[in-house]
Amino acid sequence: MLSSVSARMTQIFVYGTLKRGQPNHYRMLDSANGEAGFLSTACTVQKFPLVIAGPHNVPFLLDVPGQGHRIQGELYTVDERMLAFLDDFEMVPTWYQRVPVELQVERSEGGGGGDDGATAEAFVYIRKAFEEELLRLCRFESYDAYGDHGLQYVDREARD
Repeated sequence: MLSSVSARMTQIFVYGTLKRGQPNHYRMLDSANGEAGFLSTACTVQKFPLVIAGPHNVPFLLDVPGQGHRIQGELYTVDERMLAFLDDFEMVPTWYQRVPVELQVERSEGGGGGDDGATAEAFVYIRKAFEEELLRLCRFESYDAYGDHGLQYVDREARD
């Protein structure tokens, strides 16, 4: 069962543009979207393929457990309003699905994420249906929109 900080809070694992220092992190800070609190850095217990694809260079976590890498990301607690915002932002269920994933806590800040090395369960946004060609792309352990991969993320507001 997914643990929650309170009856109305949910733990979410983010691995892409919603992380701190990434292009969409400001959406996690916007109180109009709801409340989100950083708990810790973490990585998935299982390996998954994380690829950057499409004309907008979007990071996709593909639902192929056991392939790829243990994915580095951040663990947050979010309220119901932020969860609804994130579901809409991630286009659930059309584009992504929100599914539980087991994590290993790497560094806890503020005491909310657990002890280093402890496991936690949180929801993650993952692609269950995808083109097979995505599995042939370079796989990443950690996403950075500004990384040396040369695949610049295109903000939603800048898309045609």
